[in-house]
Amino acid sequence: MSAFKEITRILSEISKPEDIEKFLIEIMTENERKDLSLRWDLMRKLHEGIPQRAISAELGISLCKITRGSKILKSEDSIITKILNGKMK
Repeated sequence: MSAFKEITRILSEISKPEDIEKFLIEIMTENERKDLSLRWDLMRKLHEGIPQRAISAELGISLCKITRGSKILKSEDSIITKILNGKMK
């Protein structure tokens, strides 16, 4: 099993949000957590319909990364879209 698959399995087995938070704090550096949070902010803003240039200016993210996020949200099988639409718990 790859390390990435093992991490996803571990996360799926953790039931309490505070334990997931502690796991992520322990395994990721502060900069890695900031990058992940920034990526999530990007996805939420795209989902809210905020224009890409406005997101770029606000978050300091390249249009290339924003376009990638937009493509993910448009994908029919996007888990992120399902989460943001409240269809996954």
